[in-house]
Amino acid sequence: MASVSPATVNRDTMAVLKKLFTGARRTWKYHLPSEPNWRDHWLREAEERVGELHAEEGDALDAAARPDYAPWLEFARLTGLRRGETLIRWSDVNWFSRRITTTGKGGRKVTTPITAEVRALLEPLKGDHDEWVFTYIARRNGKGIVKGSRYPITYAGANTEWQRTRKRAKVEDFRFHDIRHDVATKTLRETGNLKLTQRVLNHASMKTTARYAHVLDEEVADALERVAKSRKKSRTDMADTA
Repeated sequence: MASVSPATVNRDTMAVLKKLFTGARRTWKYHLPSEPNWRDHWLREAEERVGELHAEEGDALDAAARPDYAPWLEFARLTGLRRGETLIRWSDVNWFSRRITTTGKGGRKVTTPITAEVRALLEPLKGDHDEWVFTYIARRNGKGIVKGSRYPITYAGANTEWQRTRKRAKVEDFRFHDIRHDVATKTLRETGNLKLTQRVLNHASMKTTARYAHVLDEEVADALERVAKSRKKSRTDMADTA
């Protein structure tokens, strides 16, 4: 049985209990006995990874991807969607509104725009399968599987092929979920807009997106360095004219 992370316990149990006690006290004017000190029961969470893919690593992954899995991997890198959210149906794709809508973490609706790059990626896949967008070509016969036929990429199959692709590409210490971090980091660096990055990632809370703020710190440092260089140049110019 898979273990439950401290973050999940804090979010799905402790936070809910705290809201119940607070609601009883503030809304219903009823004080539940012996309200705990919530800080004492909050579990220590692991520090969130914020990975970024270097250009040469991205090129290596692209080169190592199986041709039938390559569109799915490219879709993930273009959108930053979670693995389960990348396994879309054609019914999720609205060409008219230029939007893809599917179900994400916690059953929430997740939307992502159909950019020119996403459209160019998806359109050649029409006709491969009636229901599912991303498919693979079976390389061997199996139970209900015919070699050479196309089948929908499954969650487990996507995970297996990702591990193989990463190994072939020799990209170390980079999880599939880090693709999402990579998209977020690059989006924030390009736009400087944390709210926009939150929208890209479909985060319910800005607090979750805020861990990418280190990118803004880098921009602040660059700006301060430019200011310092400008001051130094001004002093040099004044000395030359003195």
